Amino acid sequence: MARENTNQNHPQNAPDYLAWHVTQRGEKAYWNKVGAAWKHKDGRGYTLQLETCPINGRIVLRLPLEDAPETSNDAGRS
Repeated sequence: MARENTNQNHPQNAPDYLAWHVTQRGEKAYWNKVGAAWKHKDGRGYTLQLETCPINGRIVLRLPLEDAPETSNDAGRS
């Protein structure tokens, strides 16, 4: 008997924010996408799903750019 996949961790809709790990080296910032965030239906919070968990730098949530191709490293984006 096959089970239905009822996992709520992977919403079908696009994320409200993308999560970026930002590290600073001198005057240059390096941005690597590490996850995404979705707004709760009641509007009182967000679910943050990380694909990796950085131990240094900072995590920044930004609105996704609709017309930009997805990249893994956007240097200088601050």
